[in-house]
Amino acid sequence: MEKVTLTPNGEKFLVLEADVITPDVFAGKTLEEIAELKVWEGNTTWPLGKFFDIKGTTAATAAEQAIVINGSCPRVKYIGSKMTAGAILVKGDVDMYCGAWMKGGDIIVKGNCDAFCGIQMEGGNFIVEGNAGNYLGASYRGDWRGMKGGNIVVSGNAGCDIGEYMMGGTITVKGDVDINAGIHAGRAIGPKDAGGKIVIYGNSPGRVGAQMVRGNIYVLGNIECMMPGFATKGTQELEIDGKKYAFNVLTGDRAEGGKGTLYV
Repeated sequence: MEKVTLTPNGEKFLVLEADVITPDVFAGKTLEEIAELKVWEGNTTWPLGKFFDIKGTTAATAAEQAIVINGSCPRVKYIGSKMTAGAILVKGDVDMYCGAWMKGGDIIVKGNCDAFCGIQMEGGNFIVEGNAGNYLGASYRGDWRGMKGGNIVVSGNAGCDIGEYMMGGTITVKGDVDINAGIHAGRAIGPKDAGGKIVIYGNSPGRVGAQMVRGNIYVLGNIECMMPGFATKGTQELEIDGKKYAFNVLTGDRAEGGKGTLYV
């Protein structure tokens, strides 16, 4: 793959909306053209090159294009949003909407990501080596269609409402999560579709699977307060990541006539 490196140059700004930072946009352009791509700071547009030093080589197609952000960008939103192919590596933190509406390719964030990352994702891989914010892999505000496909892995903890309205794909959190994991999951899919999968290695304070209709949620830690709409169906031994665990198996949320499965 050809690689373009963006290095933050220390130029001050409040918050940038930079949905142009994707392999789809960079491919086929010169470095000069990339530097002239517009990003938003409030209601003002600036060239991308005002905030980043840009070096490297561009590819002819998105699938052959890699982007490396050589530094932390905790106030740069929409990195990798709507990307369909290629790869992005961020050597630090990212702001909201990273990987939102993603359809393919790979994003690796070496730090933390803020809220609404990977929302309505349809494909590809989104890896966060730090912590993730609220609404990871969820729906857009006011929509009832969440993540449809792809794979999200968080090495640390995640916030509330991950996988909200989840329709497909997999979210794995190696640490703890906040409330409402998998809330409304499966509400927008057909009765014959299995729905998405959420694996939580740590603990949750509660409301896991609230109002879910379909899908599977695995919790290897503890749930402080279980939803009353889930009925226990027995126990089952399952293998996750090469290790076997004994789970209590519950179905619900019965308040919604749900057929989701919760493994605790």
